[in-house]
Amino acid sequence: MSFVHLHVHTEFSLLDGACRIPLLVKRVKELGQPAVAITDHGVMYGVVDFYKACKAEGIKPIIGCEVYVAPRGRTDRVHELDAAMYHLILLCRNEEGYRNLCYLDSCAFTEGFYIRPRIDKELLRQHCGGLIALSACQSGEVPRRILAGDYEGAKAIALEMRELFGEDGYYLELQDHNLPNDPAINQGLIRIHQETGIPLVVTNDAHYLRREDAQM
Repeated sequence: MSFVHLHVHTEFSLLDGACRIPLLVKRVKELGQPAVAITDHGVMYGVVDFYKACKAEGIKPIIGCEVYVAPRGRTDRVHELDAAMYHLILLCRNEEGYRNLCYLDSCAFTEGFYIRPRIDKELLRQHCGGLIALSACQSGEVPRRILAGDYEGAKAIALEMRELFGEDGYYLELQDHNLPNDPAINQGLIRIHQETGIPLVVTNDAHYLRREDAQM
């Protein structure tokens, strides 16, 4: 079965990702995967190098970003309320999506920066065209609500995102990294899928290329 990584952090996820772009693309080709995404934390610095490297190897580039979403508004900066931002994966479906993602990422720095570059849901509603969203890792809003015991709140957020991105534009992201919270999150996501029909997608929160890189 063909598999494509949709949640990947390169060296441009500073102090976090260790996937060097040329080596990443070569590894994807070596594994026989037809495409790969780039989803660095809050930035798009590596997008051009990534696109060129993929094209040179005959791999389809999927341009994206793991954005930080402010819990309130992007201009709110009260530490007790605004420090715990949510993660959300955004992937470009087409040129419109690329332009919107570039705009969102720019606004995250120029309007929303507080600890990290942040957008908010108001901005997302205005510039969601051409984008596909994934529910992200344990730091996504839906997983966090599941872990907090707020299943109905998690389900409501998932339905809000589906309404925003469309029937084929929002996916619940299943991950299994042998982390203690993975089973509870996945069970909650599967339940949401069963009750709402929101589709599932299996991802790895990939920060390095090979098992032997883990210790680094």
